[in-house]
Amino acid sequence: MHDGSCLCGAVQVAVTVDLPQVIACHCTACRKQTGHHGAFVELPRSALSVSGEEQVRWHRSSEKVRRGFCAACGSTLFWDPLHHDWTAVAMGVFDDGTGTSLSMHIFVAEKGDYYTIQDGLPKSQR
Repeated sequence: MHDGSCLCGAVQVAVTVDLPQVIACHCTACRKQTGHHGAFVELPRSALSVSGEEQVRWHRSSEKVRRGFCAACGSTLFWDPLHHDWTAVAMGVFDDGTGTSLSMHIFVAEKGDYYTIQDGLPKSQR
C-alpha cells in the first residue's frame, strides 16, 4: 500500500498495488502544469482511492485527457486519460519511499531548453 497527499493534505490517495516504473513526461502541458516535467505512474482505477475528492479540480487539457490538482494548494495530482480503465498519479503525491524508479522519458522534443537528459534511459520524441 502506498499513501500520499497534496501539499496541504486536503486530498489524500491510497494505492493498493505495487507501483510500476515512473514515466517522465516533458510535454508542454506537463511542463506548464508542474513547473518542470511531469513524473507519473499509471495505475488501474480500481487500485486507487481518493479522499477529499471534493477538493480535486479538473482541467481538460485536450479532447482525450484531463489533469487533476488540489483546489486548496494547487498540487499536481493526476493525469487522467478519459474513457480508460487506468489513470496516472503524480509521483510527488506519495509520502514515503515508493520502491520504483524512472523508466523512460516521453515527449522529449517538447522539453525545456534549460536542461539536458543524460541518464541513459529510453527517450521518445512523443
